[in-house]
Amino acid sequence: MGTAQLCLVGLAMLAGLLAVLAPGLPGPLVCWAATLWWAGAVHTALAWYVLFGSGVVLAAGQAGKWLAPGRRAREAGITRQTLALAGVCAIAAFFAVPVLGAVPAFVGAIYAQERVRLGSHGAARVSTRRAMRAVGLSVLAELFSCLLVAGAWLGAVLAT
Repeated sequence: MGTAQLCLVGLAMLAGLLAVLAPGLPGPLVCWAATLWWAGAVHTALAWYVLFGSGVVLAAGQAGKWLAPGRRAREAGITRQTLALAGVCAIAAFFAVPVLGAVPAFVGAIYAQERVRLGSHGAARVSTRRAMRAVGLSVLAELFSCLLVAGAWLGAVLAT
């Protein structure tokens, strides 16, 4: 694999890391695809081990992404209905105001539901902050798994 192709794989890996931070973009899939591209071009045992390991790490990251916020949100008293409604609002706003609309719609929908459920601004604000912490934890789990994959790839590239 030439230097130019390695740089392109590195750029794809960087794009995957940045995609984790943008709502609705498949960052882990992009990181795994970059690793697959590299392993397919290099054809070494180390490359295939890195590809397999990255698949396992990213699958664990996805499991953590989906399990952690639900548990933490339930501990904070936020219902699944509230999170589902906020998700639907975020998806609709993602298309109404491309990319930028998803986050404010998600937060606004949680706040509105919690305001109705709890009755006061202060309690709804605290509940919304707890929900956002739970969602932030899921983003961190996904980002950490992608960083592990990028680090393993970089380590394997430097080792060969």
